[in-house]
Amino acid sequence: MRTLDDLIDAEDSALPLVKEWAQGTKHSFEVLPPSQDRERVLLALQVTTRSTMGAVAYETGGLLLDHGWLRVLGSGHPKLPRNIVDWNKERSAGFLLVADDVVGGFFAINGGGLGDDAGAMYYWAPDSLAWEPLEIGYSDFIEWASTDRLQAFYADLRWSGWEAEMKSIGADQCFNFYPFLWTKEGAVQTSARKAVSIAEQYALNTELAANMGG
Repeated sequence: MRTLDDLIDAEDSALPLVKEWAQGTKHSFEVLPPSQDRERVLLALQVTTRSTMGAVAYETGGLLLDHGWLRVLGSGHPKLPRNIVDWNKERSAGFLLVADDVVGGFFAINGGGLGDDAGAMYYWAPDSLAWEPLEIGYSDFIEWASTDRLQAFYADLRWSGWEAEMKSIGADQCFNFYPFLWTKEGAVQTSARKAVSIAEQYALNTELAANMGG
């Protein structure tokens, strides 16, 4: 097991690159300050701060993008009261949950449990309840989230006035839709929506996917 001295690279951190992406984006990209848990988080992850994931985990409390629509997990912060290590406990197997969104979608790095492309990013889509390969790695995912491709990706999962609703929902919450978005009757424009905890939504998705044989 590598020590903090092995994992922290003060001279070659990936954080400046993350901040460069944040400064170049047209939508909001908030880099939250790190928490006091950051050393424990980095030790548990065993990735260096030279990597984008290591830098996000150790040097930020997380990232909030596009009015908080997308939340990338770091060491935790009052605005994003979850860290990447504790969030994965008893939730992930064969993958690592690294981000989620306000419509109940979850992003993960494949650890071998989602396919043969270990290290690749996947999206657990709320409108299919299926893990969909993104064909990019974590670093490319963070850069991707800073571009207009984020809006294109979510074009079918947004409704008129969604920006205003972001002000009343926390980063530890998401919207639950009924009828569910993966049903024929479900749609973001017509389904009733309410704010629920992200943990509750993940548990519901897991149960529904299991019942569907997914």
